[in-house]
Amino acid sequence: MCGIVGVISQAPVNQLIYDALLLLQHRGQDAAGIVTMQGNKCFMHKARGMVRDVFRTRNMRALPGTTGLGQVRYPTAGNAYSEEEAQPFYVNAPFGIVLVHNGNLTNAHALKKELFDIDRRHINTESDTEVLLNVLAHEIEQAARDLPLSPDAVFKAVRAVHKRIKGSYAVIALIAGHGLVAFRDPFGIRPLCFGHSAEGEVMVASESVALEGTGHKLTRDVAPGEALFIDTQGRLHTEQCAENPVLNPCMFEYVYLARPDSVMDGISVYQARLNMGETLAQRLISTMPPSDIDVVIPIPESSRPSAMQLAHKIGKPYREGFVKNRYVGRTFIMPGQGARKKSVRQKLNAIGLEFKGRNVLLVDDSIVRGTTSKEIVQMAREAGARKVYLASAAPPVRYPNVYGIDMPTKEELVAHNRSIEEIRQFIGADALIYQDVDAMKRVVAALHPGLAGFEASCFDGHYITGDVSVEDFAALREQRQSQGEEEEGPARTRLALQSGQES
Repeated sequence: MCGIVGVISQAPVNQLIYDALLLLQHRGQDAAGIVTMQGNKCFMHKARGMVRDVFRTRNMRALPGTTGLGQVRYPTAGNAYSEEEAQPFYVNAPFGIVLVHNGNLTNAHALKKELFDIDRRHINTESDTEVLLNVLAHEIEQAARDLPLSPDAVFKAVRAVHKRIKGSYAVIALIAGHGLVAFRDPFGIRPLCFGHSAEGEVMVASESVALEGTGHKLTRDVAPGEALFIDTQGRLHTEQCAENPVLNPCMFEYVYLARPDSVMDGISVYQARLNMGETLAQRLISTMPPSDIDVVIPIPESSRPSAMQLAHKIGKPYREGFVKNRYVGRTFIMPGQGARKKSVRQKLNAIGLEFKGRNVLLVDDSIVRGTTSKEIVQMAREAGARKVYLASAAPPVRYPNVYGIDMPTKEELVAHNRSIEEIRQFIGADALIYQDVDAMKRVVAALHPGLAGFEASCFDGHYITGDVSVEDFAALREQRQSQGEEEEGPARTRLALQSGQES
């Protein structure tokens, strides 16, 4: 998961892209980058860290131009600590292309060899984004050989890209002197939308909140397999470039990743979470008597809508029992269990008044590794709770994800090869209630009747691209282990605490 944005304007875009990245900061806190174009010249600044830390006044002044891209990074492929792997990525031929990408290519290794052996292109990092950029550059070169670069040539190149690459990808690229191209994988796994300002400015971004928060009106989502080409005058061209596109957005976006005020593929993220809370309440009622519960408390932030709806459904008071320190990063993708565990106490503090002598139902959006949940249950007990029950608005996360979410090895998942009772014992709760997979899909799909389904592999083990093998998981495990060795030591711990994500 990363956050990406691209803008075509008649006015300077550096501040606009910065503001959009702040609105997308929840999608990645590891690194940030902006590139702008003035004429045919690129200006770029990228580094590890949060948007507010990466871009100082001097950096912003060095980003002139009326066209640009930005990205906030959440590392799921390549080296999490390499500054070189921060995006955007640039290649000088043809024309000069710079690109940002959200997702994960499942055939990146094979493509890298193909690029070297056949296309005669060199890849300098372990990032799948650099692979994707070079595939796109090669196909644009083939499509526009000896011809001016027209929208038709761009769409021909994107059609060829779709045929070569596998996995999840939402892409925005700038072609020097020509304009902006954006496209989405044929399954629509990772989100992408676009909109316009009153002045005719065009913005493409991962979430609608980036558009609305910068004064743009959401036009629509980019369709699965569709490509947009926006020329330097702001004229929009669109074409479907995939042979068999079908909309299967990532379910985890609605569970946790996206901001609740975003609308993705016609579905309000907030309403989706309310619906999940309602079905979770039904699940709870069938599991235990609600009379055993004195109060419902969310684990901030993503679980709040589900917790509120659940409390309403079972007729119990909803209370805020944890205060969150907003100046500590989200722990979900912190690369190291030690750093993750330490950050929980820094990030959350219990309000004893809401816990003392009560039977408390804690509601979380999901339970991934279980270490954070275990710590929070213990915090509730220390605050005086008589009993601590835990409910997850998402089903058990039992399988690795290869489409751009940081849960790639089954050994890290608390629900893998464990029964609900075994998970409960590990976490230390008095009762554990999980969402039902089919119920979750049904109530979210009800918000968009035309939806084909969801990419929900971490819950159901079904990999919709059809090209994921045991060998792929082995390679991911090996990569994770090698990165784990890099993160040892106090310097790595400090970096993790500065740039992690929430469990």
